[in-house]
Amino acid sequence: MSVIDCDYLPADKMVLPPELALLIMTKASAMAAAFEEQALDQLTKDARRALTQGAEPRRVIRDMRL
Repeated sequence: MSVIDCDYLPADKMVLPPELALLIMTKASAMAAAFEEQALDQLTKDARRALTQGAEPRRVIRDMRL
């Protein structure tokens, strides 16, 4: 039993098979890359819109916390 006395914690540790761990890592990496691409696209779009509306580049940098 752990330091916390509760019945819902597993009694023994489950070990993931290496091939499952590799698939999870691959999927997580692909998800992170997709999120990074979406974030880059959105930040670029927001910066361009602000500049088009006449904002100063320094203001855009500050507002976007870059």
